[in-house]
Amino acid sequence: MTNMTKFTTRVELHSATPEDYEELHTAMKAEGFLRTIKSDDGKLYELPTAEYNKLGNYTIKQVFDSAVRAAKKTGKSHGVIVSEAVSRKWIGLIEVETEY
Repeated sequence: MTNMTKFTTRVELHSATPEDYEELHTAMKAEGFLRTIKSDDGKLYELPTAEYNKLGNYTIKQVFDSAVRAAKKTGKSHGVIVSEAVSRKWIGLIEVETEY
């Protein structure tokens, strides 16, 4: 199995409602982003609001462009930041049963 590159992406919608974020979640999912992260022991955790995970053989520009496309679908002004992750560590995230 080849190693896939891991990206953490945060999208902030300005002056947004919860409904705007639901629209963002749908658009991000359509672009291949997940709202979950998997630990080394295989457990799944929900990421903080408007933070996303994307795995694959992508460049950071491809991931960025994909997130911007999704954010634009909300019609809100927005900020986007993408980081390529070599490793990730967390605490306090909620464990979930299914990847989404």
